Amino acid sequence: MAEGAAPIIAAKGLHKWYSGVHALKNVDFYVTKGEIVGLVGDNGAGKTTLIKVLSGVHRPDQGQVFIEGTPVDIATPKQAMDLGIETIYQTNSMVPTMSIARNLFVGREPLTASFFGIGLMDHAKMRDDSVKAIADVDLHLRSPDALVGELSGGQRQGVAIARAMYFKSKVLILDEPTNHLSVKETSKVIGFVKGLRAQGLTGIFISHNMHHVFQSCDRVVAMARGEVVLNKPIGDTSIDEVHGYL
Repeated sequence: MAEGAAPIIAAKGLHKWYSGVHALKNVDFYVTKGEIVGLVGDNGAGKTTLIKVLSGVHRPDQGQVFIEGTPVDIATPKQAMDLGIETIYQTNSMVPTMSIARNLFVGREPLTASFFGIGLMDHAKMRDDSVKAIADVDLHLRSPDALVGELSGGQRQGVAIARAMYFKSKVLILDEPTNHLSVKETSKVIGFVKGLRAQGLTGIFISHNMHHVFQSCDRVVAMARGEVVLNKPIGDTSIDEVHGYL
């Protein structure tokens, strides 16, 4: 960690067991503001478990998570979102039968008026704001009313990133965002990842593709058998060295 740079998100001494399987073993992990960290490891290495703890899907059995130095107990994904942690999963969580605008605001719909949180959705605001949000990530779609099911995989990932930016997330976790995409769509998503810093976002990029990590990240963290086995700036390591730890 750079001297004087406070982590925007950090985990210290995390342990997690699943039916006797020690999935996380005393894991320390951090990301500083504006940094893009690549998280790599084979299946079963522990990286998915770590991300699920940070995103509120699971709670650790031991250890602590910190947001900007403050200890937090993230019990649900909604709590993670409220703390500024947005996760984009490889199995994209958007609803294909809903419009781009509705997907961008799902669960956080603006209301024209409300009474104890109940009211009419402000569809005009959702449409107008979604147009600006997707343009901010250089994504040009024909209409905010188009169904998400009509979009390509790369376009869906772009909408998900636009959603994180619109709600001013502090940390964006991308879990294998290039899986099952064409070469062209993969290049577009890598471009989104590279542009996170300029948009004021901090990123955690999980990928099996080491070339994608070295193209887009500032630092690489490798996990194996539930432990962090390497943590180096991209400029101080190589793909061959990382592979040697996995």
